[in-house]
Amino acid sequence: MSQAACVSEADGFLSRRAFLRMPWLIYKGDTNWVPPLLMQVKQTLDTRKNPFYRRAAIKLFIAEKDGRPAGRVAAVVNDAHNEFHGEQTGFFGFFECINDQHVADALLSAAKEWLAGRGMNNLRGPASPSTNHECALLVDGFDRPPMVMMPYNPPYYAQLLERFGLARAKDIYAYKLDADAFGPRLYRLADAFARRSKLEVRPVNVKDFASEIEVIRHVYNNAWEKNWGFVPMNDEEFDHLARDMKQILEPSMALLGFVDGRPAGFSVSLPNINEVLKALNGRLLPFGFIKLLRGMKKIRSARNLLMGVIPEFRRLGLDVLMYARTVEAVKQLGYTWGEMSWILEGNIDMRKVLEKIGAQVYKTYRFYDLPI
Repeated sequence: MSQAACVSEADGFLSRRAFLRMPWLIYKGDTNWVPPLLMQVKQTLDTRKNPFYRRAAIKLFIAEKDGRPAGRVAAVVNDAHNEFHGEQTGFFGFFECINDQHVADALLSAAKEWLAGRGMNNLRGPASPSTNHECALLVDGFDRPPMVMMPYNPPYYAQLLERFGLARAKDIYAYKLDADAFGPRLYRLADAFARRSKLEVRPVNVKDFASEIEVIRHVYNNAWEKNWGFVPMNDEEFDHLARDMKQILEPSMALLGFVDGRPAGFSVSLPNINEVLKALNGRLLPFGFIKLLRGMKKIRSARNLLMGVIPEFRRLGLDVLMYARTVEAVKQLGYTWGEMSWILEGNIDMRKVLEKIGAQVYKTYRFYDLPI
């Protein structure tokens, strides 16, 4: 007879290992799944070395059913989020589960109770571990693998969360743009914007990376301030994220934008290393690193993961100009298409620009909420 799900804290060597390896159980045989680098996941969860945890706490849970691993979840208290938004919201993330409502309920209940014990009155997610990391649940667009740093999950996850009582809080979109879709007319429009408003767009100078990051940090914390779910990163967090991105950065796809010489915007696109990671099966050593270096030359897609313009400089065409320069770089690198993500459902101005240049929504992701 089948036993009830048993949930425990993943605080020992074996339970921690089961937590890390859970995706390999869930996605066995799924050709669209991209195994994460175990080294990277461990770094993300490392509460001693990851600066995110200077202002946050996390608890990992693992579920077993019939003596076998059946699911996992993490509960997160993000003090930086709650201080910035004036909330007492707790987050769940790293959610993986077999198609069993009892297991899902047990996992989410454990996360909810842990968060309630720390004064939280709302449960939100997925966030692994925050909106500045991999987050949200895929609810439409399961026919393609995810892009770099974007989540992927089975279609039944939405049903598991909703039957538990979680409800849609916000949808976010991924737009797809073929490199050839950005036609001559839009290049002329971008050049016209540049002349008329004294716009300048240039690649990041990797030889002076520290100074360039200061410019990006300034724009980031001013351009996203009013966005739903935004949490400003402190210097240590920002530098940590920038170092990770620098390892795969193509300088021609990391752009700074200026208006009359003043920092006004930036755009960062990354090669879609998920095309290569699929073959590494989560391990970079001993031979994965060689495969990664060789595979980087064969990548044919990119993800624009950050694009922002400070409010006072919006509607001058700087975003169109940055997209034009990005597409030019993408073509020179031999890429054939790109993804722009993630874009909030309510970011109408950005969505209009994307649709104007020929991009189309091809994936939808969702954040869920539940009062505690």
